[in-house]
Amino acid sequence: MPTRTVNGTELYFEDTGGSGPVVVFSHGLLMNHRMFAAQVGGLRSQFRCISYDHRGHGGSAAGVGRIISTEQTYQDAVALLESLGVGSCGGPVHFVGLSMGGFVGMRLAARRPDLVAKLVVLESSAEREPSENILKYKILGALARVVGVRPLVGAVTPILFGKTFLTDPSKKAELAHWKRELAGNAPGVYRAANGVIEREAILAELPQITAPTLVLVGEEDVATVPAKSQRIAATIPGARLVTIPKAGHSSTVENPEFVTEQLASFLA
Repeated sequence: MPTRTVNGTELYFEDTGGSGPVVVFSHGLLMNHRMFAAQVGGLRSQFRCISYDHRGHGGSAAGVGRIISTEQTYQDAVALLESLGVGSCGGPVHFVGLSMGGFVGMRLAARRPDLVAKLVVLESSAEREPSENILKYKILGALARVVGVRPLVGAVTPILFGKTFLTDPSKKAELAHWKRELAGNAPGVYRAANGVIEREAILAELPQITAPTLVLVGEEDVATVPAKSQRIAATIPGARLVTIPKAGHSSTVENPEFVTEQLASFLA
């Protein structure tokens, strides 16, 4: 498996190669790089596509201690880009971040403008986790630590997917696939969940972003409701907001054609 040692851990990544502009895909909590499979497939003829797993997810090494902080995932992204020779001296990249990946992307664009040519933020938030969610998410994280994620799949799918995807008979096989993906998370993923729950707000840093920015949000997103994306778009200078029909918190999976079309148009 292709991995890179960065910041004392091993991060798994996939790279289509090629000489086109680089697009980097950064996934959400409990998911992995495969949530961008449709977008990589649709863009790889024009772009070099790199997708990776955050520490504690997918093929990357598990974390240690109680928490994998959002600041750590941001620093991992910086180190990975530099180790792959993209960004900065290798030329800035187009960065596509969904949910937790969006936390990373906004920090990159605000703090390391030399690394980011264009920014896409999907189903994310620039604010702290709402207090009404914290206890619920902490309970889920504690249970995952003890019993693993598999028994919790039924509780997390309505958070990660919208009602259309969950109830559409034609999506039944796809939903079953992603339930298996969720169940495959190691118990240590609770460390990343703690990082998401305890993250600091970044809203005050967003006016520093100079990269052209596209903000996408599923109209059925209940994890980071559309109002949060509206505030991101209103705070980043020149950002454009697009609402994704028939999608919740995992729009790249729920309405992949629409998302891929938006990315292709914006990145071109």
